[in-house]
Amino acid sequence: MSHITPAELALWQRGGLAHTLIDVRRAAARQGDGGQIAGGQWHDPARWLDWKDSIPIDGLVVLYCVHGREVSQGLVAALRVMGVDARYLAGGIEAWKVAGEAVQALGA
Repeated sequence: MSHITPAELALWQRGGLAHTLIDVRRAAARQGDGGQIAGGQWHDPARWLDWKDSIPIDGLVVLYCVHGREVSQGLVAALRVMGVDARYLAGGIEAWKVAGEAVQALGA
């Protein structure tokens, strides 16, 4: 399955590589953490059938959850079947933080 590392995503962001970043953490996990990766937009993973058609199929898409496991990997698999060039963030937002990358407060 296609993934991207925190270091690669950081390079994409710093280099201005066009991509769509989607936070697919469950609502409780997202609120409990209180932070997000800059530039991301949250989509409720439980309602993915409602938002799947809004995801661009003509660009790079990165999804992240807490640990980069079942939530983001499952949604990436579904989006790839639909023709989206989707990848999950290996290790999720937790790996992003461990790598020393910045997070911003929700709503910032």
